[in-house]
Amino acid sequence: MASASPASLPSRAATPILFALALGGFAIGTSEFAMMGLMPNLVRAFGVSEPDVGHLISSYALGVVVGAPLLAILGARLPRRTLLLALMGFYAVGNLASALAPNYMAMLVARFVAGLPHGAYFGTAVLVAASISRPDQRGTAVSRVLLGLSIAILVGNPLATWLGQLSSWRWTFALVAAIALITVVLVARFLAPDPVAPGQSPMRELRAFNRSQVWLALAIGAIGFAGMFCVFSYLAPTLIEVTGVAETWIPVALAAFGVGAIIGNVAGGWLFDRLQFRAAAVILAWSLLVLLLFPLAAQATWSILPAVVALGTMGALAPVLQTRLMDVAGDAQTLAAASNHAAFNTANALGPWLGGLAISAGLGWTSTGWVGAATATAGLVIYAWARRDERRQPVPSAG
Repeated sequence: MASASPASLPSRAATPILFALALGGFAIGTSEFAMMGLMPNLVRAFGVSEPDVGHLISSYALGVVVGAPLLAILGARLPRRTLLLALMGFYAVGNLASALAPNYMAMLVARFVAGLPHGAYFGTAVLVAASISRPDQRGTAVSRVLLGLSIAILVGNPLATWLGQLSSWRWTFALVAAIALITVVLVARFLAPDPVAPGQSPMRELRAFNRSQVWLALAIGAIGFAGMFCVFSYLAPTLIEVTGVAETWIPVALAAFGVGAIIGNVAGGWLFDRLQFRAAAVILAWSLLVLLLFPLAAQATWSILPAVVALGTMGALAPVLQTRLMDVAGDAQTLAAASNHAAFNTANALGPWLGGLAISAGLGWTSTGWVGAATATAGLVIYAWARRDERRQPVPSAG
């Protein structure tokens, strides 16, 4: 039988719920980033090129962008526990379909389907995490849910690559499906049915979503966060062509990025609990410094790994913006929280595209740092705009 109802639970009761929600995040993060390490396996399996495998990554991201607002709206009337169970069950099906895909086109569709519940799951999970935590610890609770995603970068991605090399890439997605089903069992076990009756009206969420503070917070994520993806996407060739290290350094650099992501995730929740929305400005300013220094750090072996760790810490912006959206979304809580992940996936598309333009223009691999610095600066401008707008009108509370 489930434990107490989700309303500011004591730590002993909240911990297993947060663990279950974070495990779902681990499954999602492992599946999302697995393609990078499994690219050679998929090239051989389907007889396609590396850019074709890149389209599988884009297909998943498109699923996130489409599915985050759509499933949040469709699930608005459902209690959050029911919605979480349905979304993680859906994720298990999408990854099982990926594991069984007979050809490239089937895999393309399966990856799109797998991406659909990504944003809505995280959006709902962080709302549950905040609801069972003390008001002054919401940022920390949100960061604990997102910690599963950070650990996936550090552990899940190398594990997926190793499993694909040892046996078959199909077992990677089968394993993700199994973890998703375990998450369903744990959420059903530890999270009590919400005694408050069903959720919001979809139309009410849509009306409440149309607020400038919501859109400005999403814009900070979509633009201000693009710099991290800009540099990270071209990290491997930068290591080889600029730093001059062997390919064996690439997994080490990925692990360094994962360490930074975990540090940033924890720091982001801690900063928000102390600075509230001002934490976004602190993190964007830090990101600007990291990105400006990256072209210099990439020149030497001794400095590149600390720079990659610092790059990973930029992920501190995720829990800050996720918690900020809870404060400004009013009655559009589920839709806004889910849309935050659509915004970050927009950054995931925008950053590499801008970096690719700079590299194609002959500016070199390290030009990604300068491009990323420009997007971080744009994020600071949007933050200033949001603060000015906030002074003109009060922030609504959730109804």
